Amino acid sequence: MSADQAAPGTKQAHTRGLSRRGLLALVGGGAAGAAVGAAGTAAILAAAGGSDERSHQLSYPFYGEHQAGIVTPAQDRMHFAAFDLAEGLSRDELIELLQDWSYAASRLTQGLEISVAGAFGGGAYMPPDDTGEATDISPAGLTVTIGFGRSLFVTAAGDDRFDLASKLPSEFEDLPKMMNDFIDREQSGGDLCVQGCSNDPQVAVHAIRNLTRIAFGRAQLRWSQLGFGRTSSTSTAQNTPRNLFGQKDGTMNLKAEEPDLLDAHVWVGANQGPLWAVGGSYLVARRINMSIEVWDGVQLGEQERVTGRNKKDGAPLSGGTEFSQPDFSAKGEDGALLVDERSHVARVHPDNNEGIRMLRRGYNFVDGNDAQGRLNAGLFFVAFVNAPERFASVHKNMARDDLFVEYLKTTASSVFLVPPGVSDGQYVGQQLFEA
Repeated sequence: MSADQAAPGTKQAHTRGLSRRGLLALVGGGAAGAAVGAAGTAAILAAAGGSDERSHQLSYPFYGEHQAGIVTPAQDRMHFAAFDLAEGLSRDELIELLQDWSYAASRLTQGLEISVAGAFGGGAYMPPDDTGEATDISPAGLTVTIGFGRSLFVTAAGDDRFDLASKLPSEFEDLPKMMNDFIDREQSGGDLCVQGCSNDPQVAVHAIRNLTRIAFGRAQLRWSQLGFGRTSSTSTAQNTPRNLFGQKDGTMNLKAEEPDLLDAHVWVGANQGPLWAVGGSYLVARRINMSIEVWDGVQLGEQERVTGRNKKDGAPLSGGTEFSQPDFSAKGEDGALLVDERSHVARVHPDNNEGIRMLRRGYNFVDGNDAQGRLNAGLFFVAFVNAPERFASVHKNMARDDLFVEYLKTTASSVFLVPPGVSDGQYVGQQLFEA
């Protein structure tokens, strides 16, 4: 599909197009956008594997009841970014930014460039609207998910910048400090976030790069994270992947094919409110560094005791297959519990956490090495829940005495509210601003 063809279901959005300020940002912010994208592209392409033609032709609609990128079958690559809004930005300018992002995302997810002029049709004497590096490989299953930080409603200093404080959900709280938290505040939080997931690393980076350019003068990049190799499955059609410790990860994750469970654990319900947020979800992002070199020296039997699962097939140590329910009362011939009560599976299992479940959507990361020559690597943990406290409750139970915590260190933590989906011609968050 060429850049000047309309994506299915986006007639109104394409008629509106990018705002004048959004188009000017592509000119004025071109250099800044290139700087953000160039380093990210190089890093993520280094980890790229082979190309699957079918996965590159796959596309998901931007519009719908819920935002894409939550229950969508988890793609293989991710570029996550958080933004701070410019000082003095008005409410109308914030709305305009969300309109511009929604319009651009509706095109990108269909494999189009961010505007009709695109990367090649804007004339020889102007910077192109689109940076062009994904032209031949889009859409590659791209999803763009936009979320709001608590500071969008009220800042830490108590400022109500956009007349939104009265719309702040009572459940929207940052996570409390937990055991083994070594949080870098500069790599946490933000007014807005964008999660770009794709089956091709360059497509994910391209999306964040171009949305960053569009935001020039209105929002600036606060922090970002590249991820590869999904660490959970969000569909029954997907196999369970492995994390950097070589374990099957997210075996009991919620799936898209379980709507009743999603309603109970993921989507904000009408009984929670406020009304504008119903159908949305809270995104919890935790950057968890893994002590790779230490773990690699641990005996296999101890690795399995720590996790409570067989490393090869993911089955609980109480027996069965990967998807068998653990039996936390089963004992061996020596009278000891087969699944240690301090093992990871025991500490986070719903049976031991008042039935709380969440939808996990994390990714591995390797960001070079640290000053001691160790891998700066781990898990960029992303989970969706219908109240942050539900995640905090499970994590506190884990952090208190989970054997696994010895090998983990959380270095960044953020919570965002992902608004519900919107219809063709609307923009993400419209329910909030019109409430």
